[in-house]
Amino acid sequence: MALATLTSRVLGLVREIVYANFMGNSAVASAFTLAFQIPNLFRRLLGEGALTAAFIPIFKNKEVNEGEDAMWRAANAVISGLVIAASVVTLIVMLAISVALMVHSFEPETSLMLRLLRLMFPYMIAVCLTAVLIGMVNARGHFFLPALGAAMLNIVMIASVIWLAPRMGERLDQQIFALGIGVLAAGVAQALFQWPGLRREGFHYHWVSPWHNETVREVVKKMIPGSIGVAAFQLNVLVTGSMSFYFDKTTLSTFNYSVRLMELPQGMFGISLATFLLPTLSQLAAQKNFPQFKLTLKQGLSYLSFVNLIAAAMAFVLAEPIVRLIFQHGKFGPSATGRVSLALMCLAPGLLMFSMNNILARAFFALNDIKTPMKVSIVCVILNLIFGLWLVRGYREAGLATANTLSALFNVWLLTFALRKKLSGMEAVDLWRNMAASLAAAVLAGEVAYCLRVYWELHVGHATFSHRLGEVFVPMTVGGLLYLGVTLWLKVPGAHDILGMLGKRVKVLK
Repeated sequence: MALATLTSRVLGLVREIVYANFMGNSAVASAFTLAFQIPNLFRRLLGEGALTAAFIPIFKNKEVNEGEDAMWRAANAVISGLVIAASVVTLIVMLAISVALMVHSFEPETSLMLRLLRLMFPYMIAVCLTAVLIGMVNARGHFFLPALGAAMLNIVMIASVIWLAPRMGERLDQQIFALGIGVLAAGVAQALFQWPGLRREGFHYHWVSPWHNETVREVVKKMIPGSIGVAAFQLNVLVTGSMSFYFDKTTLSTFNYSVRLMELPQGMFGISLATFLLPTLSQLAAQKNFPQFKLTLKQGLSYLSFVNLIAAAMAFVLAEPIVRLIFQHGKFGPSATGRVSLALMCLAPGLLMFSMNNILARAFFALNDIKTPMKVSIVCVILNLIFGLWLVRGYREAGLATANTLSALFNVWLLTFALRKKLSGMEAVDLWRNMAASLAAAVLAGEVAYCLRVYWELHVGHATFSHRLGEVFVPMTVGGLLYLGVTLWLKVPGAHDILGMLGKRVKVLK
């Protein structure tokens, strides 16, 4: 699962490199970023959150208690209702944007953003459908190929810049519409990618009326609060991004590049693990096997902290070399590198919290508790808005990043407190002890990596591509090996378990 997600995230990073070279951190880039964030929020909420969180426990319960025929019928009812609802919302939004553009004269950047949003909003229909299809395949025990579906999205979006944009006009504000067309095509490609796997499992779509359907009613009832509960980070990004677009037209695109870098480790480990844990925890909850439920959840959090703490440390101390290596080409200059790297440093301490929020929220969903994550997220979105208003005007993208990190910290604290009250006997002393050991090792590894980075910059520099490559990967490799050695010495279970699993995989491949 992590390997498939890594493939997708690496392609996503390539996409961002192509975007940076094509439009830098200009006002046009910010207009596209904000316009894409709104329909893309539905992918975050649904593909990685509320829809699957609401539907998969019901889907698994149907399979266990009523058989496959009832399970597939429930899936068809949900798909039918979803396509109708998403289409209606899309038409309403597109009509509202068209009317707004006709009756009001907006600033050029705002007008461009609205026209791009109108073009891309139908992406929501395809991405909602993809969310259900991926959830169904995951629930049947398949994770690798469904996770590769996002790779299709990135390939099509990269092609839209390279092949289509030059044909759309001479100016950047004309060529940018090629990226919007690429988003639509990518959404359709991602949905079609999931269909063959479901057919092999025995799924055949046919219309099942969603009106008065019990499963559809239950999914909707859980999905609406769940869409807030599982996606605090994404909602925070959208809210604060809209504020920053108002204050400074270049802040949002600058911040977006740092978010994309942070999403590589977050998606590879946090989202992958959360996606795997939802059907697993749902089945344990359906079987009333709560001791195994708690053990599985703590083990998942232990693995997550082991991997994400070292990733956060490396992102913090190597932020500028990483941004310089990946993005500093074409219209993305040294000034943009400095701004993006500062935002990345402010986001890095929150990496573990961003990922933990996904897992803790899914633990509540598996227990059929949608309201608790919703209440926690409402509090944290308000906190993020307060932090954003306080920090964005003065610190721009660094203020955005700090606001998101602080609100994520509060989110984890509140979810953990609520989960301990809900699950009696949910003692986590051993988990916190292991996390503390991993944190100490990550701090040590980060300090060593930082010293190596400074030495490299003073004695080697970063004038050529090979020098830039070494400036990132030499300190990162030494720091990573030191971290692994220290955590093994401290007997951190995540280090021993993951190393053991990798060893078994290598033996199997041989």
